[in-house]
Amino acid sequence: MNARGNPTVLQDLKWSKSSYSGAEGGDCVEVAASQGAVHVRDSKSVTGSVLTVTPTAWTAFTGFAARPSGEV
Repeated sequence: MNARGNPTVLQDLKWSKSSYSGAEGGDCVEVAASQGAVHVRDSKSVTGSVLTVTPTAWTAFTGFAARPSGEV
C-alpha cells in the first residue's frame, strides 16, 4: 500500500497524537505508520499537508530529538 498522494488512504490510517500535546489543544503533532512509510501531520489541520518519510529517517529523527540539548 502506498499512501503518498492518496488522501483516502491517509484518512484511513491510525493517527496517534504526541504525548507532549496538551489537553487544551495548541501545537499538536500526529503520526501514523503504513507499510514502508511514516506520516506526520498537524492535528489542527487534518486535511492539510502530510510529511511522509521512511521508517529509517523517522528513527533517526526521533533519536536525535530525544537527545539532551547540546549533545551532538
